[in-house]
Amino acid sequence: MEINNPIFTYKEFFEWMQSLAKAGKTSGDDQTQVLADFTALNCRRMSRLNKTLILNDELKKALDTISEVQEWIVITEAWCGDSAQNLPLIAKMADFSDTIELKIILRNKNPELMEKYLTNGSKSIPKLIVFNKSGKELFAWGPRPVPAQALLEEWKREPAGRNWEAFETELHTWYARDKARTIQQEFIEIFKNL
Repeated sequence: MEINNPIFTYKEFFEWMQSLAKAGKTSGDDQTQVLADFTALNCRRMSRLNKTLILNDELKKALDTISEVQEWIVITEAWCGDSAQNLPLIAKMADFSDTIELKIILRNKNPELMEKYLTNGSKSIPKLIVFNKSGKELFAWGPRPVPAQALLEEWKREPAGRNWEAFETELHTWYARDKARTIQQEFIEIFKNL
């Protein structure tokens, strides 16, 4: 599998996002003010989660069961709100486990890889793909926890007068109330079934 540069560690990606936000920019070719504003907002979200997010004990135990080296590749972009909510937890899991090597790549620089991991035909991100050391895919996760995905699908079916901005508020309110409990439980279940 070929991956196009840049390839980031989480620390590098977060620092790069901060530099983009400071410059009023975003990742990718679509340099709109809206996406630049999302990038700045996502930096604030990630900064908060980097400080406050704690892996629960059950997830730590599940991570301790990983005995072989794994390569975790996250496909994302700086403007992606779901990534800002989920990538900090993915990074904390990788930091916790000596067997996980996390790489973050950009969706728009890796179109062929993204095409292999569509969600209902959409290039939804973040998308985590996990491989063992011999390159066999173990699992893929994303772009968001199941209840958050259900919110999106319900909004697409029945917007009920809600525009995208209203839906975004609803989605990020769900993330705030959930406090990363659901994503942690989803990964616990994944690790049990590996």
